[in-house]
Amino acid sequence: MIGEVPNVAVGQEYGTRRLAHEAGVHRPLQAGICGTMRTGAESIVVSGGYKDDEDHGDVIVYTGHGGQDGAGNQTSNQSLDDPGNAALVTSHLEGLPVRVLRGWQSESPYAPRAGYRYDGLYRVTRYGSKLGIDGFLIWQFRLEAYEGTPVPQVAEQQELLPAPTTEPTEAIDVPLVEGNEAPERVTSTVQRIVRISAVKRRVKAWHDNRCQICDLRIEAPGGSYSEGAHIQALGSPHNGPDITGNVLCLCPNCHVMLDVGAIVLGDDLSVIRGGERVGGLRTHPQHVIDLNCVAQHRERWRQ
Repeated sequence: MIGEVPNVAVGQEYGTRRLAHEAGVHRPLQAGICGTMRTGAESIVVSGGYKDDEDHGDVIVYTGHGGQDGAGNQTSNQSLDDPGNAALVTSHLEGLPVRVLRGWQSESPYAPRAGYRYDGLYRVTRYGSKLGIDGFLIWQFRLEAYEGTPVPQVAEQQELLPAPTTEPTEAIDVPLVEGNEAPERVTSTVQRIVRISAVKRRVKAWHDNRCQICDLRIEAPGGSYSEGAHIQALGSPHNGPDITGNVLCLCPNCHVMLDVGAIVLGDDLSVIRGGERVGGLRTHPQHVIDLNCVAQHRERWRQ
């Protein structure tokens, strides 16, 4: 399960890893990362397992998995082929939330005094490699708390770590889903649309992360990157459906051009720029474009 676990509040404490496992917050009983390259990372545990970890509350620099001996020393290089590391890469490339569980073993000032504590959802904002304290290559992932996620209190006897001043070296700024004709709106501090990320992921998988307009496929360490772009915008006043027929697989440049009306689509799926046809949209047999959404987008920009 990616994202929040039903009926589990931020700050929920668990006496043991098994209790966290039974609650569905972090399923593995030993591994610090739960997930795969295909699904992304469901959750991580910050428990002091790696010397290079940094915990600043709402920002965590998390060291990937692998290359350690039984005493916690790094004895070989880490690899993005490791399933846990690959899962965190996918979470970054796909923009998926990761649950964070802190354990008492960590020297972090934000660690619980005993047991484990669920501390909410974080996003992987970047990742990169560097030589770790023990002299071997490690992969690190910067996670930032989602807006509204409360930062845990610091234990009185502990001192705060200094704020991070550097990013990880070489950091990269980089099942069939029916979708939802009327995306649910959830009221928190502000009203936001709940987007079904699996809809975009399905479209991007059909096109193998290759832009449907310019054919660019952006390669990054551990994977490739593209963006799921809604043709008819979600939210008022456009109220587009969050379905695969209203989503394109685009590179960032073409995504921006679509969003600002620099390009529109014809009913024959031709690509129109400045009122002139400049090419055609690459299609996939399973990806049926909703022409009503195409017409709405074109009318909005009147090309």
